[in-house]
Amino acid sequence: MADFGYAGKILKVDLSAAKTTESDTVDYAGRFLGGRGIAARLFWDMVPAGASATGPDNCLVCAAGPVTGFSGLAGNRWVICGKSLLRQPEFFSYGNLGGKWGPALKSAGYDALAVRGRAEKPVYLYIHDGIVETKDASSLWGLSTFDTSEIIREQLGKGVSVLCIGPAAENLVSFATALADGGASVSGGLGGVMGSKNLKAIAVSGEKRYRAAFPEKLEEIKSLVKRLRSSTFNGLSPWAIPGVTNPENCYLCGVGCSRQSYRGEKGRRFKLFCQASGVYTKPAAAYYSNATEASLLATRLCDSYGLDTVVLGPLIAWLIKCYQEGIITETSAGLPLSRAGSAEFIEALTRKISLREGFGDSLARGMLAAAQTLGGGAIELTPEFIATPGNETKDYDPRLILTTALLLATEPRRPVSQLHGISGNILISWTSWARKLEGSFFTTDDLRLAAVRFWGGSGAVDFSTYAGKALAAKKVQDRSCAQESLVLCDVHWPMVVTSAADPAGHVGDSTLESRVYSAITGKEIDEKELNRTGERIYNLQRAILLRDGWAGRPGDKVLDYFFNRPLKQDEVFFNPDAIMPGPGNRIISRLGSVLDRAEFENMKTDYYRLRGWDAVTGFPTRSKLRELGLDDISGEMERPGLVI
Repeated sequence: MADFGYAGKILKVDLSAAKTTESDTVDYAGRFLGGRGIAARLFWDMVPAGASATGPDNCLVCAAGPVTGFSGLAGNRWVICGKSLLRQPEFFSYGNLGGKWGPALKSAGYDALAVRGRAEKPVYLYIHDGIVETKDASSLWGLSTFDTSEIIREQLGKGVSVLCIGPAAENLVSFATALADGGASVSGGLGGVMGSKNLKAIAVSGEKRYRAAFPEKLEEIKSLVKRLRSSTFNGLSPWAIPGVTNPENCYLCGVGCSRQSYRGEKGRRFKLFCQASGVYTKPAAAYYSNATEASLLATRLCDSYGLDTVVLGPLIAWLIKCYQEGIITETSAGLPLSRAGSAEFIEALTRKISLREGFGDSLARGMLAAAQTLGGGAIELTPEFIATPGNETKDYDPRLILTTALLLATEPRRPVSQLHGISGNILISWTSWARKLEGSFFTTDDLRLAAVRFWGGSGAVDFSTYAGKALAAKKVQDRSCAQESLVLCDVHWPMVVTSAADPAGHVGDSTLESRVYSAITGKEIDEKELNRTGERIYNLQRAILLRDGWAGRPGDKVLDYFFNRPLKQDEVFFNPDAIMPGPGNRIISRLGSVLDRAEFENMKTDYYRLRGWDAVTGFPTRSKLRELGLDDISGEMERPGLVI
């Protein structure tokens, strides 16, 4: 039975058995909300311990949330989860997307789709108005994401929404993506899961409508959100290219941000936004006097083949450095490295990786694996470019922002929503004020108030000490899990920084997410209970990771260089001189800082105790799982001794 905010059903597809089944969303939504929460629970129920990321037992879960499809909330998001190829050993991972596909899945009658098994030949799924069809995709195999989407729309009608993969995912590149309408792409190594299942695409459409329980309350919240967020970017975008790009809002956002788009080859519209827009900017700028077209080409190629720019960007920089250091040659790499920055180079590189040709086969496994094949100096160079075992880019450095050490250590991938929750607009707004930039307004006093409301206490913003950082990390993770289950966009949520003109002050209302949920579903819930639900989801994810071999406390680690390589000028993109708030009203610099190993371990101990986990092992306790309503997973964790 459908409920307010939900389509009402979950679809399960077994490609090996050519079988579909359904279950009721209500069996999951009460404890896990939607999105990442329901996806994690479906994964726990459907995927056995030890399943391979590329094996038929792995499950790809696409899930919307109760907010998905409601306009005006900067919240039209959905998630993809599954065991990922991104890192070794393989672990459960997740990605967050926008665009029309999530709402279209709900309109087709489903809040979530779980796909397991492997088709005998390439196929795509067509899900419409409660009907599931499996169609031959042999003629689509090998095509780009753009061509695939266009052909499927020609076959099924322009109204369908398409999620598809390109050659990189077909060839199981560890950092392959899947692409949906409007350039929405999933990171976290999940594209290859579709490829391993011979699943080229999933097309969805439908006429089902879902509604809010209290539409008047929802409209009031929308008006508030619009007022608080409309001035956030002041019409300015760092990704804008005059005469080339135009502002573009994500589907049903209703608020807007700095996202841009432009018309390119074949009249197609391409996105330009955030990190992905700069995947090739520096090399291209070093090669051309006008690097615009080469930079745009690189982003288009990544989306076309299905390559994650978060991994490819640092990989390009590392390759260039290896060539400059004489570690690799054009002959050994089979790449025109002397022309790095040119269109020729990025075309050759993306093709070789996606098709796993020659040295591209090593690169397809990521920088760390490729460095191992070269040895010596290639390995020594890797700390300059990556922040995680998944070969992901450096940005919110834990030597600068101590709290992020715990976020990176306990997550299977670079946790973007959490990193934004502790950094994002918050510290960026503060650093602008600290530098006295025109128009800046978010003061140290504002930052302290934000820390009290969102991070558990004002001590979390004194970055001369490790005190308060464990609580802040827990708070951010719990809120993020709830946010990615509703699902809300982490560019705007949580709304910590409002606007200079807000009469209520510059620090946002931490109850807004719970109010959105209550208005849509009709189920009254306060901030504390919503975050408690996020805590339940986070503990479920911890159980999934432990079941698949995460080592508990020894596994909660960051890359070694954070402990022995001092932070240098310009290493952090938004804070080149590493200024941070210190004690009182002091502004300190963390240039030259490293993570202290003993303090990091003490911070972990504090974190485990705050979570109600065993401080020695980092395993959840039976009492904590019981308190969170997760008694039903304790049994499976007890047998291998993963619960205390």
